[in-house]
Amino acid sequence: MTDPIIKVRDLTTRFGDHLVHEALDLDVRRGEILGVVGGSGTGKSVLLRQITGLLTPAAGQIEVFGQPVTETDPDAFRALRRRWGVMFQGGALFSSLTVRENVEAPMREQLDLSDETRETLAAIKVRMVGLPEDAMHKPPSALSGGMRKRAGFARAIALDPEIVFLDEPTAGLDPIGAAALDALVKQLRDALGLTVFLVTHDLDTLHAICDRVAVLAERRVLATAPLAELRQIDHPWIRDYFGGPRGRAASKAT
Repeated sequence: MTDPIIKVRDLTTRFGDHLVHEALDLDVRRGEILGVVGGSGTGKSVLLRQITGLLTPAAGQIEVFGQPVTETDPDAFRALRRRWGVMFQGGALFSSLTVRENVEAPMREQLDLSDETRETLAAIKVRMVGLPEDAMHKPPSALSGGMRKRAGFARAIALDPEIVFLDEPTAGLDPIGAAALDALVKQLRDALGLTVFLVTHDLDTLHAICDRVAVLAERRVLATAPLAELRQIDHPWIRDYFGGPRGRAASKAT
């Protein structure tokens, strides 16, 4: 087995007196879709932000592509950051910009390209996520929830990243829209060779597209395994989450 593309060791996260993570370890393999689940307050999104360098942990080490995230000088981190893209909850698009301008934003920050080249590349990304061409010229407020998610995904892949971080991508979508977005994530993973770090509570998503699932509980990653193996673990939260009525329904549907 190859070395993990993301490696987290002995991570401790603290906000004042509140301890969120303690001695947390996690490996993410190249090319997989890893689902990250846990109860409210277990720090799923916090973990994503720490891996991407947006938050600094109290202790521990995080490596991406074998390079430390928290101890990298600004120029090296800038180059490292170009190798991943992030889609935050709700898409987190700039409301004052059009979809095309949102997708171009990472290119403006990271690449020295002509206006024409940026616009061409943005149009390609918009088509890749299944948005109609006329959506490029609309502000986020003119889009449906599902279209905003797709626009956020287009911005996340604007720089042709190797890793994509998705934070609750299907939250707020109807079942048809959520299933379509799941299919898009898997399609682009396969087509582009992406590694996907996916924070979600959506049981249907976990069953439909995730190769492995990491369970956050008791301030650490309790287990990381395919769903079939997770169901064999005798732990109260795992048993209730995956073996409850919703979990059984999602499993049966899959």
